[in-house]
Amino acid sequence: MQLGKISSIRTIALVAKELGEDEDWLFDIAGEMEPEDGLIWVYSAGHPEGTMAFSPYGVNCLRDTIQCHREES
Repeated sequence: MQLGKISSIRTIALVAKELGEDEDWLFDIAGEMEPEDGLIWVYSAGHPEGTMAFSPYGVNCLRDTIQCHREES
């Protein structure tokens, strides 16, 4: 995995807004993802516990995960 090629990330809150999805639900289903899937944890003074975020590839993987969960329902 070459993390050096990631030039931007989106927080789960932003991705939820862009996709029109519930952030808590996305958090739950994204728990199945691994760093290799583009899931990244961002730590800051405002969020010392961490904030889930995604690389562009991670957003695509999350879309696939959403689709799988919808098909199971």
